[in-house]
Amino acid sequence: MQDIRPADVGAPGRPLTLTFYDGTTRTVVCTEQETAFPSGELIVSQTDPEGRITMCNEAFAVMSGYARVELLGEAHSILRHPDMPRAAFADLWTTIRQGTRWSGYVKNLRKDGGYYWVFATVIPRIRDGRIAGFTSVRRAPSRTKVAEAARSYAVLLDAERSAERATDEAVRQVPGVVR
Repeated sequence: MQDIRPADVGAPGRPLTLTFYDGTTRTVVCTEQETAFPSGELIVSQTDPEGRITMCNEAFAVMSGYARVELLGEAHSILRHPDMPRAAFADLWTTIRQGTRWSGYVKNLRKDGGYYWVFATVIPRIRDGRIAGFTSVRRAPSRTKVAEAARSYAVLLDAERSAERATDEAVRQVPGVVR
């Protein structure tokens, strides 16, 4: 997964480093430019069981700012916006790995550093009793629900950051910890 550099964005933005569940990192530049969800469209994608994109429609490519060829084979987390708390994705993955449908509001990061909100539904594809992958369908979100989600996610992010700082401080206090 490639970084998003200031030269890729073409507008002022805040550089951030994202750390993913597997420990990998990605540097991104986020602008405050929102792209409105297109009226009457659905964004559709499929992934393998590990979350790598195996199919996506044109609306997905247009909204994300990536070409379809750039998306295929990438982890779906290529769209992870730093304003989204880890807890939201932990809930998503726990739910779908149990074979259950998940729905929720998600703020996605575009290739150009902008963002877009969706109401996402992720459905496990079960074949011969096993999860073969996942299908995600995104539609235009309720703006009232987006505002509620943004407030809730900000609270969760603050809690996650506080917990990380407390853990870092505790580690510094342990004698003999190599730094």
